[in-house]
Amino acid sequence: MTDFGGSLRGLYAVTPDDRLLPRLSALVEAALQGGVRLVQYRNKPAPAPLRRAQAAELLRICRAYGAKLIVNDDVWLAIEIGADGAHVGRDDLPGHDLVTARAALGSRRLLGVSCYNDLARVDAAAQAGADYIGIGSMFPSATKPGTASATLDMLTEARRRFNGPVAAIGGITIRNAPPVIAAGADMVAVVSDLFNAMDIGRRAEEFQKLFGNN
Repeated sequence: MTDFGGSLRGLYAVTPDDRLLPRLSALVEAALQGGVRLVQYRNKPAPAPLRRAQAAELLRICRAYGAKLIVNDDVWLAIEIGADGAHVGRDDLPGHDLVTARAALGSRRLLGVSCYNDLARVDAAAQAGADYIGIGSMFPSATKPGTASATLDMLTEARRRFNGPVAAIGGITIRNAPPVIAAGADMVAVVSDLFNAMDIGRRAEEFQKLFGNN
């Protein structure tokens, strides 16, 4: 596993789908000003050139704040721009080969794996050397409608099985996050409740305080 210290605890900011680079940059910078130290660039509908431009610019901003940038679903883009890692789901790799992803990223970049509500995938991620896993959807999510739900008990069991940080994802808000954290989440991955907030920086601070991060 890759050692990124305290960056794998607290609020995990996942970007909204936004094709306007200046606006997306401003949203992410506001979250960073609120104490976010881990950002996932996720924009599946965007064409490849825009994805590269956005990811590269967000990496520059994250570097300025001492934060880490993870690229969703594209190991090769993460490597190309020098990001801190990649997060992969069930359909993001040919053959769903987590071992290939781990080898490509090497020991200096993070590998995150979406495990949904599938404990067998938790075990596979552990065997492949994933640095952290994602469990969810914990609640109904506008970002991923129709995603299978995961229970708090399942999250706790995933935390028991996986020797590393566990991120809870899916419909998480500042109001429903406490029981998720109590069930074992080291991180909460949030899109809407963070980036749709009237004050993004303040909302980020509120999430961080749930983990005792000031």
